[in-house]
Amino acid sequence: MAFWEAVLYVLLASILCGLYLLGAFRRRRPQEPPLDKGYIPWLGYALDFRKNSAEFLKKMQKRHGDIFTVLIGGYYFTFVMDPFSFGTIVKAPRAKLDFETFAVELVIRVFGYHPCQKDHKTIQLASTKHLMGDGLVVMTQAMMENLQTLLFHNRGSGEEERPWQQDGLFHYSYNIVFRAGYLALFGNEPGKGTQREEKAQKRDLAHSEELFNEFRKYDRLFPRLAYAVLPPRDKMEAERLKRLFWKVLSVKNSYQKDNISGWISDQEQFLAEAGMPEYMRDRFMFLLLWAAQGNTGPSSFWLLLYLMKHPEAMQAVRKEVNTVLREAGQEVKPGSPVVTITRDMLMKTPVLDSAVEETLRLTAAPILIRAVVEDLNLRMANGREYTLRKGDRLALFPYVAVQMDPEVHPEPHTFKYNRFLNEDGTKKDFYKNGKKLKYFNMPWGAGTSICPGRFFAVNEIKLFVFLMVAYYDLELVNEKEEIPPIDVSRWGFGSMQPTHDVQFKYRLRI
Repeated sequence: MAFWEAVLYVLLASILCGLYLLGAFRRRRPQEPPLDKGYIPWLGYALDFRKNSAEFLKKMQKRHGDIFTVLIGGYYFTFVMDPFSFGTIVKAPRAKLDFETFAVELVIRVFGYHPCQKDHKTIQLASTKHLMGDGLVVMTQAMMENLQTLLFHNRGSGEEERPWQQDGLFHYSYNIVFRAGYLALFGNEPGKGTQREEKAQKRDLAHSEELFNEFRKYDRLFPRLAYAVLPPRDKMEAERLKRLFWKVLSVKNSYQKDNISGWISDQEQFLAEAGMPEYMRDRFMFLLLWAAQGNTGPSSFWLLLYLMKHPEAMQAVRKEVNTVLREAGQEVKPGSPVVTITRDMLMKTPVLDSAVEETLRLTAAPILIRAVVEDLNLRMANGREYTLRKGDRLALFPYVAVQMDPEVHPEPHTFKYNRFLNEDGTKKDFYKNGKKLKYFNMPWGAGTSICPGRFFAVNEIKLFVFLMVAYYDLELVNEKEEIPPIDVSRWGFGSMQPTHDVQFKYRLRI
């Protein structure tokens, strides 16, 4: 009898321990935010969150207010939905709120890359040097030259007839921007002399096309890979693609290229000096490619689509583009060289800037996540204080909290190309409850985890759209086609993608 009592005791203890680990016994303590664990142990609201993060958080905000803690896949996430409280969070020191914990888990799972302690500093230093200031001038020029190659390599003399061509707008935009960005960052095939340069250019065109096609395969798997819910067959495909990119972007292959960017070479050199093995640096190259080119193509698609759906916006942007070209002494005309757009020219486009920011407001939806390093007292903007537990996650989702807030942005689901401009062309301020907002649009994140390549990314988008507007007639095949819905499976990973492509026509205007 004593034996069976012991067995039952062990079973009961195991069950209780399991339930504890699954979070079944967690209760809200005094001063903690409202706690909502859902009805499924450990999973909590994981299925609801993955299905549609934005709608789930709207429902939780309506139920609990501007701060609440929910159980998602074994982790407790505290979401802060009050934009006036964002500043306290994004400025908090890493000793209290650490953004790298979640990022490390993600890059290991998605890229097979195991970061070292100095990775964040390495990326920040290289980005400050090469993707901002004088370095940005060089990178913008490289992007410009590669866009010219991709868009106009078969332009002809300028006298022949210009027929309409048709493509999917998402595919076209993503393809061109990705390939130009890849070549600008990772370099070109070597070739000296006219004939060799022509052959090298053809190899660049073919190679970048093949790489984009493989990248899109990986891109489609990315959300489920990040959540670790890929079925076996897709998981095998993801592993195949990772190995392919590790090889193509390897350190060995990269240094055989001409014009490799300092942003790439400096980071690789620093990691080599830090003792990181070459195979792991190959994986880091894949991480850099995705970080640099995973969002700019989709954002360019949305911007061009909104411009085509809003003729007054297209007219205003085209007018500004022509003015900037004229002031720079350049003109789009038959037989003339392709215009060269500089960083200085891109700094004189307030209308285009506003259209870009409006596009990002509507379609960029990153989730900012911090690990709570130690029990933390958080003071909200309304003066109330809450205690957050060590080991929990603190999260901000600006898309719901501010970008779609009708008080901050009236008619938030409507594209207004000049939303971010005053009538005199200066930048506009935004308010909520009569108080000026600092964080009214956060497509790049904020604080220590803000995207270090955001200035180059914006220039990529602007260069592509500038050239398309300057040189092409653009029309939707079906003028009445609605803006496609966003793919809700990609919430939290930057720029959203459409559920389906939109067919468009384009032809050179001269």
